[in-house]
Amino acid sequence: MKKIIVPIDFSEHSEYALEAAAIIAQKHEAEILALHMLEISDAILTKNTGEQQSKAFFLLKLAEKRFDQFLERDFLKGLKVTPIVKHFKVFSEVNDVAQEKNADLIVMGSHGASGVKEFFVGSNTEKVVRHSEIPVLVVKHNPILMDFENVVFACDFSEESVKPYLKAREMFDIMESKLHLVYVNLPNIGFRSTPEMEKRVAEFMKKANGNLEKMNEVNYVSDYSVEQGIITLANVVGADLIAIATHGRTGLAHFFEGSITEDLANHSTLPVMTFKI
Repeated sequence: MKKIIVPIDFSEHSEYALEAAAIIAQKHEAEILALHMLEISDAILTKNTGEQQSKAFFLLKLAEKRFDQFLERDFLKGLKVTPIVKHFKVFSEVNDVAQEKNADLIVMGSHGASGVKEFFVGSNTEKVVRHSEIPVLVVKHNPILMDFENVVFACDFSEESVKPYLKAREMFDIMESKLHLVYVNLPNIGFRSTPEMEKRVAEFMKKANGNLEKMNEVNYVSDYSVEQGIITLANVVGADLIAIATHGRTGLAHFFEGSITEDLANHSTLPVMTFKI
């Protein structure tokens, strides 16, 4: 892991994200790319008058000054931090910067207090997750430990989940984390018998790994919702992080729609890392 992007909006939660990124960067000797989206209207950017250009220049310098002050944190001392100011209007363009800079991870803060819909949908966090080709780590609180010794990874063990699973395995191998895969069996929707679950997981492992050596990492949990099953396993194994596969075309809304409730965001205080399907 060489480069970590942290979108900064000067909020308390972006400070949490910055500190979380600092902890990870310290461990992996990574560079932090602190990214501020300067929202200058098209009217100011496109007009060629001297007055409008002066206004744009003033706003840019003001943002840079505030940005420099925001980055004066003790937890950043000794780390390579590169401030970046972009004239973007929405956070969806964070992925463009990630691709340009060849970043490995995006770390974002989010309130996450009112359930998944309020936690992600329509928020800057959801926009970043929707467009990001690289993993996105979402933190909701002041980070204490970011070692991620035990990680619960949730997916539906479908063929389209192979790619995010392999990305997750690569990421957590780098972080030296123990991966706990979870298959949540629901009482009605999608219920499968034990042989059916094992067959589905075995087929998944053959496609992903070419063998069944990682079958012992899979935990089968029966619960009334996917989220509650994930949280149950996270509590059992003492997880430090929950990782999930998500469809980029609809962000996390796709993962949590239908029978899946908002329990995960409501009850989990753990950070969440997403991997795009």
